[in-house]
Amino acid sequence: MHIPDGYLSPSTCAVFYGASVPVWVTAGRRVKKVVKSRYVPLVAIGAAYSFLVMMFNVPIPDGTTAHAVGGVLIAVLLGPWAAVIAVSIALLIQALFFGDGGVLAYGANAFNMAFVMPMVGYGVYRAMVHRSFPLTSPRRPLGAAVGAYVGLNAAALCTAVEFGLQPELFKSANGAPLYAPFHLSQTIPAMALAHLLVAGMVEAVLTAGVVRYLQKANLPVLQINRGMAPDAVTDEPPKRLGWRWGLIGLGVMAVLTPLGLVAPGGAFGEDAPDALDLQKYHLDAVPSGLRHYAGFWHNALFDGYDFSHDRHPTVGYLVSAAVGLAVISLGVFVVFKLVGVLRRGAPAPALAAASSPSVLPAPTAPARPRNGHSPATLTFTATVRSGRGVPEGSVTFSQGPMVLGTVPLDPTGRAILTAALRPGRPVVTAVYNGDGTAAVSAAAVAVDAAAATTTELTVL
Repeated sequence: MHIPDGYLSPSTCAVFYGASVPVWVTAGRRVKKVVKSRYVPLVAIGAAYSFLVMMFNVPIPDGTTAHAVGGVLIAVLLGPWAAVIAVSIALLIQALFFGDGGVLAYGANAFNMAFVMPMVGYGVYRAMVHRSFPLTSPRRPLGAAVGAYVGLNAAALCTAVEFGLQPELFKSANGAPLYAPFHLSQTIPAMALAHLLVAGMVEAVLTAGVVRYLQKANLPVLQINRGMAPDAVTDEPPKRLGWRWGLIGLGVMAVLTPLGLVAPGGAFGEDAPDALDLQKYHLDAVPSGLRHYAGFWHNALFDGYDFSHDRHPTVGYLVSAAVGLAVISLGVFVVFKLVGVLRRGAPAPALAAASSPSVLPAPTAPARPRNGHSPATLTFTATVRSGRGVPEGSVTFSQGPMVLGTVPLDPTGRAILTAALRPGRPVVTAVYNGDGTAAVSAAAVAVDAAAATTTELTVL
């Protein structure tokens, strides 16, 4: 599915770079919460997983090969915007260091595999799995598997259309194609055969297998994506994640990468110009644009995941896997660091809250209930403001160690909760859980339960 340089016209490549840049910018903003948390190593593990799994070529009945991508798995665990960043980094390292996918075509490859795939797959996952389902529900690995299957095939369809439109849009005066010589009648069946029947199934099995493993061995990882975790779980952040499972898994995958050499043939649409079957596509010569741009990037250190000119392909694959893991891990931390620096100057959001029916000035000491034995029921409204539009996410209301509830923000940026307060000193805390457009923030309010009044919240 990696489109090489030369198969897409320069104008097509420019269009997809133009489409992908806003996606990358949005992804950087939406994962600000991840940037400032201890979950960054998991993003690196996800990017490394995507890189490695794409090295495992699986045979297709027509003599070609295909591969999984891993984008939906990352979306299920960390959210779709984190998947955009992780897969984009993996694809960039593949293009620059290993010549897998073009540099000119990088925008198109990222659009297909780092945007379309995780977004579509995550949408299917959310349609099948409600956040109220327990983290151990068998519906979660099933939904992840279906989402992965659909997401991969959506990306494959986009690739097929991009290939198939080239000879219709870009051809010489005599009608000969200038870039990809495949028509839609050829690209769609070829990509459908490879991904509907084989690669999609592999993607689904791998995704479901990892989710099921985490359900049994490392459940806190499934808590990270708060948008799909039950309210009772998101009230308390996971205290111990442990990365050993991911590192061991990556090590095993890296050692097994030479299995990707077993499958004969190459993927559809990834032939070098000299290897193109001219007779099959009714061509007299290699399309001029394809030949011209095919060598645009010739600085790959391990071209084709090899450094020995095919004398030691197994060693080349193993070394490439090790180098790829190191560079991708570094790349993830650098990207997240840059995003954090760029976002550091953004205006911080204000979190204001009030309880019905009235708002009072902040007292010098917390008010106490007039009746220490009867709990009072109050309605709290927390409003989150951001200098970058209306934020999303949720607000968690707590009275001391007791969580009163977690409420998602409405389209106006407000979260409303009605709850009965315990007798005693009813100090209520509202915590905004953040979504990347606004920072995580907290505020506290002292409540006179019997009089049903509160102070204004002060951002901590």
